[in-house]
Amino acid sequence: MPDTGNPLAKAAWVIPAAVVAGVALLLFLVFPTGFPNYDTIYYLLWGKELAEGMSPDYGAPLAPTPHPLYDLFGAVIAPLDDGAITVAMIVAYLSLGAIAWLVYRLGSLWFDRPTGVIAAVIIMTSAPILSNGLRAYIDIPYIALCLAALLIETRRPKAGWPVLLLLALAGLLRPEAWLFAGFYFLYLVLDFGPAPEGRRLPTVRLHGGIDRRVVALALLAAAGPVIWVLFDLITTGNPLYSFTGTRETVETLERDTGPVDVFLYGPRRLGEVLQWPGMIGGLLGVVFAFSRFRSRAALGIVAAVLALAAFALMGAAGLAIIPRYTMLAASILAIFAALSITGWRLLEPGDRWRRPWQAGAVLVVILYIVWLPNQIDLLSKVSRDLENQGLVERDLEALVDEGAFEPLAEADCLPISAPNHRAVPRLAFWLDIRPSDVVSIAAQDQPDQGYFLAPARDFTINNFILDPGEPGRGTKQPPPGFTEIAGNRSWTLYRRCGRVVGPPTLGPG
Repeated sequence: MPDTGNPLAKAAWVIPAAVVAGVALLLFLVFPTGFPNYDTIYYLLWGKELAEGMSPDYGAPLAPTPHPLYDLFGAVIAPLDDGAITVAMIVAYLSLGAIAWLVYRLGSLWFDRPTGVIAAVIIMTSAPILSNGLRAYIDIPYIALCLAALLIETRRPKAGWPVLLLLALAGLLRPEAWLFAGFYFLYLVLDFGPAPEGRRLPTVRLHGGIDRRVVALALLAAAGPVIWVLFDLITTGNPLYSFTGTRETVETLERDTGPVDVFLYGPRRLGEVLQWPGMIGGLLGVVFAFSRFRSRAALGIVAAVLALAAFALMGAAGLAIIPRYTMLAASILAIFAALSITGWRLLEPGDRWRRPWQAGAVLVVILYIVWLPNQIDLLSKVSRDLENQGLVERDLEALVDEGAFEPLAEADCLPISAPNHRAVPRLAFWLDIRPSDVVSIAAQDQPDQGYFLAPARDFTINNFILDPGEPGRGTKQPPPGFTEIAGNRSWTLYRRCGRVVGPPTLGPG
């Protein structure tokens, strides 16, 4: 038992917590306009429905794949109403801070502290990492859980159930963690290497029967897929709903997928996260580490290979081949990119690898310097996109807060027609209605009654598109018989109910 009265024992928790909070606060100061993305708003909405004892409404076109852990998280914070969005953003910023700390800690344990620091800087200045993190994508807490499992295994080899528990939680956010849990389970029980000193591991032997602890570990390793399938079965009646629904969405959005596209586009997607300096540095770092620090680097290399293999398998099975699915592998490879710069310092002066490694370090540093203007442009674009889309979303929320969508209690004042799919979960969440009560006219015919939400200017259309592959584009013109009732700089709202009602009091436009 640790001595909780020992200041050093307390500091072991205080320092990571302070770093995570500090990075999160710094990111908030630099990028204060983060907001939940389309998928996450849906998860919060479905969580609210679960909390109210209803089955989640998955019926809206282009609804995302449900993810059990975040849906249940949404149910827990549902009593906060709109405050659930604030909680989701706090989790997002803290998850980015956790990734920074975990990448640093892994780099420092595998190699040394300067390597960890540089690796954390590399990953925290990756435009896709920041863009997805500041939009509260579930991939960010997923990456944090996987890296935390990797850290536990680094500090305590063959740690067993703590690693599997974290991977089980990660497996309720992304299915790639199922592969990691299965591989780790086999690593534990099939005698791959000696047991750590002072511990006897549960094993399966050809002629010795099965240790009872193996069953418990197997159940924990299988928890992710089993719970996910049960969640789908309970909420939809189809145990494979998530898989089939995801494939249908991928086809609708015409995203790259399949075995051929994995080879054609997979490296490019990883390159979008790491950029060229990180890709070249990561490759050199892996080669150098495998040559001179094989035992120290083995866990990281295996983890990177597994992360890339999981990405390839999912893409080959029909899921989208997009940059954010490579971010876990990129987070690990960032450590090796940092090692390509710092690793020569860990070699003896006469080591034959020292000068080649120094030459590689100079090359990688030059690449980062040359790439710096592009990197600044990418980060500026992240900030600009967040500001622009955030402005459009705040204007939409302002219409809701001003009561422009009243009365919604009248059946003939529904549905709400939105210009595209992005508005669907937001309006459903803010107005406390079902997603199927909001229709996207980018994909279906305009109803002849209800509300018609139109973009007030091209700026709104350009900054409120769900996906480049989304069918159709928003229209500004309402159908005949609809009357303008409210508006602001981003939106104009029209209405045609089955009975005559007076327009609400308009807020400032």
